[in-house]
Amino acid sequence: MERLGYYNGNYGPLEQMMVPMNDRVSWFGDGVYDAGPCRNYKIFALNEHVDRFFRSADKLKIVMPVTKDELKDLLNDLVKKMDTGNLFVYYQVTRGTGVRKHAFTEGAGNLWITLNPAEISDGHTPIQLVTMEDTRFFHCDIKTLNLIPSVMASQKAAEHGCAEAVFYRPGGRVTECAHSNVHILKNGILYTAPTDNLILPGIARAHLLRACAALGIAYKEEAFSLEELFAADEVIVTSSSNLCLRANQIDGIKVGNKDNETYERLREYLLDEFYQATM
Repeated sequence: MERLGYYNGNYGPLEQMMVPMNDRVSWFGDGVYDAGPCRNYKIFALNEHVDRFFRSADKLKIVMPVTKDELKDLLNDLVKKMDTGNLFVYYQVTRGTGVRKHAFTEGAGNLWITLNPAEISDGHTPIQLVTMEDTRFFHCDIKTLNLIPSVMASQKAAEHGCAEAVFYRPGGRVTECAHSNVHILKNGILYTAPTDNLILPGIARAHLLRACAALGIAYKEEAFSLEELFAADEVIVTSSSNLCLRANQIDGIKVGNKDNETYERLREYLLDEFYQATM
C-alpha cells in the first residue's frame, strides 16, 4: 500500500478513508497527535513518541481507546502493510463522536493513523528561516490539533522561500519553530529553550541533548533572544521529520556557519543513531 489510513479499527488506502462529520475534530480540533519517522520498517524512538502522545491526551482529559502497548503493536503491524519501510508515521486521538456541544463527549476517543512515504534529511544542506511573533496560546507543551497559528506561520515561511518560521514572544524571547525546535550554538555551548508551557518538548530535542552529553558538548536549557539567535555561531533546527538541520539565513540575513566542527559532530551522531536504530 502506498499511503495508508486508519480510523477506529478500519484501514485502507488513505484517499478512500472516511470519518464521521460529528467527530469532535470537525467542530473544535479537539484532540492531540504525535508522529515520527520509520526506516526499514522500524519506527524510530517509538516509546518516547507514544509516551508523549499519552501525556498530551492526559493533559486534555481525553480517554485513550487503546493502551500504550496496543498502540505500539498496531503501528508496527500497519507499517508492515506498506510498499516501502521508509515512512512518516502519524497518529492522533480525538475526544469522540457526538452532536456538537462544548462539554466533553463521554467515552473513549477516536484513533486516527496515517502512513506516508518519507525520507529523513541528512542535514548537509542549510535551510532558511523567517521570524514571526508567537501569538499562540499558553499550552504549547500539549501537542494539540489546534494548529492554525502554526499553519499561518508555515505559509509565511513558504511565501518567503523558507523551510521554517521561528516564533518569538513579546520582548524577543525565542520559543520554537512552527513545527520544529530551534537551538543555537555559541562559544561551543548549545542553548535550547526550557521545556515550559511555551514550547513542545520535542523528541528530537531530547536526542540532541543526549548527543551533547555523549560528545562532551556543554548545553544549557535556558531562554535566548532574537538578538542572540542572529548572533549565534550556529542555528540548529530539530524535529522528528528532520533530526538535525542548520540555518544559514533568517529574514534574509546571513547567520551561523561559524562552528562547522561542532555542528558536524552533532549531525553525524544523530544520523548515526537513527541509522543504527533502524538497520
